[in-house]
Amino acid sequence: MSTDIAEGKWTQVKGKLRESWGDLTDDEIEQTKGNSQQLVGLLQERYGLANDQAEKEVEALTK
Repeated sequence: MSTDIAEGKWTQVKGKLRESWGDLTDDEIEQTKGNSQQLVGLLQERYGLANDQAEKEVEALTK
């Protein structure tokens, strides 16, 4: 998985994150700065997802 989400795509991904994972705060999302691995960690921490599942979720958001 690529670790950084392209800046132009990041705006779209943030919107999808807010829709799909509504418990995440804007600050938490912004703190990841478009880093896929940080997003994976955030989903694991907040939602108790396994690493593989969190990676799949982030990949789906970036397509």
